[in-house]
Amino acid sequence: MDTAATGLTFRDADDADVDVLIALIQSAYRGDSSRTGWTTEADILEGQRTDAEGVLAVIKAPDSRLLTVERDGAVIACCQLEHRGAYAYFGMFAVSPQLQGAGLGKVIIAEAERAARETWGVREMHMTVISVREDLIAWYERRGYRRTGRMTPFPYGDERFGIPQRADLQFELLVKELV
Repeated sequence: MDTAATGLTFRDADDADVDVLIALIQSAYRGDSSRTGWTTEADILEGQRTDAEGVLAVIKAPDSRLLTVERDGAVIACCQLEHRGAYAYFGMFAVSPQLQGAGLGKVIIAEAERAARETWGVREMHMTVISVREDLIAWYERRGYRRTGRMTPFPYGDERFGIPQRADLQFELLVKELV
């Protein structure tokens, strides 16, 4: 068994998890703490990555799950799964920066794909990634995701998604067939 998977517990988040999930997501992407890991967006975005309203919306939405990953009773990772008809959407993926680079992310994404297939019978997983995040996109490509070239604009001016530090941000759709 992959040592990264040892002792992991997967469960759906609930209202009591909101504060710890916000802290986890923020630590993985923004501010100096995020620089401990490799998923940081600190050089391209400042401010918040999410808020209580955003996390609660995922927890409460029908056909949505906020998969929470624990080890030894501590929340160490999370990801959003949302059923969107023929496919599932994967988002809000965060792994504690101190645990990044040890194979945990690939274990979690594999479990998310399995859960989406089994729960909703979907054949594809979709996600959007900031297009300038070449290292992150390459990581997803190694997991079987392919770039589509389909872009959507970054929500400039909406600080709920952060404060952009450059003018060329957009999201690219990545897709993986789930077989």
